[in-house]
Amino acid sequence: MIEIFTTGGTIDKVYFDALSEYKIGATALPDMLAENNVYVPHRVTQLMRKDSLELTDEDRNIIRDAVAASDAPMVLVTHGTDTMVQTGRVLADIKGKTIILTGAMQPATLRNSDAEFNVGFALAATQTLAPGIYIAMNGEVFDPTKTVKDRAAHRFVHK
Repeated sequence: MIEIFTTGGTIDKVYFDALSEYKIGATALPDMLAENNVYVPHRVTQLMRKDSLELTDEDRNIIRDAVAASDAPMVLVTHGTDTMVQTGRVLADIKGKTIILTGAMQPATLRNSDAEFNVGFALAATQTLAPGIYIAMNGEVFDPTKTVKDRAAHRFVHK
């Protein structure tokens, strides 16, 4: 069983029209998994609907507590990319679980989104990597204690 916690971020952004601001909507993950014939046993829980720049230390503790309390040995957390590394560092002391953070640079609702690929890649990572905490983005796996987001390049890099 893979436990999937969603927290918001770009992956769940919804744009109503060209002039409106985005809103974090209900997670698209259950539909995305169904449409892509994902049959691996999983459950999805939406913890919050926040842009990662709005996440507080209290929010990170809520995420940490949920991951730690889960009975699943494999956990996937969808998260905004701007502060994904910080949340990964908060989760680093949880032992005995494979914990993967992933997200998207473009909302899942957009045609050119990287969301589906990243979620699929992260699901594979949860099933193949040893217990520990990882970021899985755009075909690469990162250690959050040795990673930064390169905002200009729209990608994560090893530091």
